[in-house]
Amino acid sequence: MAIKKDYYDTLGVPKNASDEDIKKAYRKLAMKHHPDRNQGSASKASEEKFKEAKEAYEMLSDAQKRAAYDQYGHAGVDPNRGGGPGAEGFGGFAEAFGDIFGDVFGGQQGARGGQRGGRQVYRGGDLSYAMEVTLEEAATGKDAQIRIPSWDDCNTCHGTGAKPGTKVVTCTTCHGHGVVQMRQGFFSVQQTCPQCKGTGKLIPEPCVSCHGVGKTKTTKTLEVKIPAGIDDGMRIRSTGNGEPGTNGGPPGDLYIEIRLKKHDIFERDGDDLHCVVPIGMATAALGGEIEVPTLAGKAAIDIPEGTQTGKQFRLRGKGIKGVRSSYPGDLYCHITVETPVKLTEHQRKLFKEIDESLKKGGAKHSPTEESWTDKLKGFFSA
Repeated sequence: MAIKKDYYDTLGVPKNASDEDIKKAYRKLAMKHHPDRNQGSASKASEEKFKEAKEAYEMLSDAQKRAAYDQYGHAGVDPNRGGGPGAEGFGGFAEAFGDIFGDVFGGQQGARGGQRGGRQVYRGGDLSYAMEVTLEEAATGKDAQIRIPSWDDCNTCHGTGAKPGTKVVTCTTCHGHGVVQMRQGFFSVQQTCPQCKGTGKLIPEPCVSCHGVGKTKTTKTLEVKIPAGIDDGMRIRSTGNGEPGTNGGPPGDLYIEIRLKKHDIFERDGDDLHCVVPIGMATAALGGEIEVPTLAGKAAIDIPEGTQTGKQFRLRGKGIKGVRSSYPGDLYCHITVETPVKLTEHQRKLFKEIDESLKKGGAKHSPTEESWTDKLKGFFSA
C-alpha cells in the first residue's frame, strides 16, 4: 500500500496557508481533475487526484481537524482512503464551487442512520524510515535499533478523547451507525456520517491535550534485523508499526528503506564488487605479485609482465551473497598503471636512458602506440 500523502503537499500549499488559499488551491485541482472533464486513458489517474484533493480539503478546511492533523499527522484525523466521496465531501465540494453545484451536492442528505453496515473502520497510514548502512553491514547483516513515532492513549482523557468529567455521546445524526443515507431523486447512497465522521459517537467537549483524538504522539525504540546481502533501495516491512487505525481499524506498516553508504574502496553492482588497483610502472612492466583488499581480508593476484591500464582481474566468490542468491558474487580488480611524479634529476636521466633503449627495440616494446601511429597516418592521408 502506498504511503499516505501529506495533505498540504497534495494541495500544493504551505503549512501556514490561509483558509482562502486552501480553498483556492482545492478549487483549481478539482476543476482540473474532475471526472466529468477527464475521459479516456487519463480518467483513472485524474479520478485518484480528484479524490486526494477532496480529502485534503475536507481535513484542512475544518479548523479542529486541521489542528489535530498538524499535531498528530494522519493519526489525528479520519484516514478515509475509500473510493467514493463521503457525505461531508459533497458539502466541501459545494462550498468550494458555490451555488453551481449546490442543488446536487448541498446539505440535503437524510439524517437517519444507515440500515446497512456499521461504524466505519479504517486502516492506519503507512510510515517510511530511511536507514543508512555500510557495505560491510549490508554484506554480513546487523541488528539495529531505530526511533520511530508512536501513539499512546492520552494521559489526560485516558483514550476517550473527551474532557475529564465529560462523556462521549451517541451521534444524533446517524444514531451510532456511523453512516447515513443521502437521497437525490430516485437514488439513495450510503455515506459516512458527516457529523461523527463514521465513529458513531460525538465528543461535546474534546480533551484539550489531544484535541479529541484520544492519543498523543510519542516515540519508541524498535529492534530491526537487517538481513545479510541487502542492497541499496530494498525495503523491510515492519507490520503494524505504522500509524494507528481509526475506529478500531488495524494500524499501518512501517517500511524501512535501505540506503547504502558510499565505500572508500569498493563499488557494488548487484552481488559483484569492483575496485581500482593502482600499480607502479615497474610492476606493470616486469610483473609480480600484489595484494588486493576484499571484504573478508587480503588476497593476492599475479600481475603478468607487460600489464596495461584497464586490465581486469576476477576473484570468484569474493563479492557479496545477496538476499536471494545461493552463492556470492565476484570481485573485479581494475588495474591502473600509475605514472611517477616529482622525479629527481637522477631518476629523469634513468628514464631517458630506458626510453632511448626501448625506441631502439622498435615497435615490439610499444605495440599499441605503433598501431595508433599507423591509424593516424591513414586518417590524415585520406
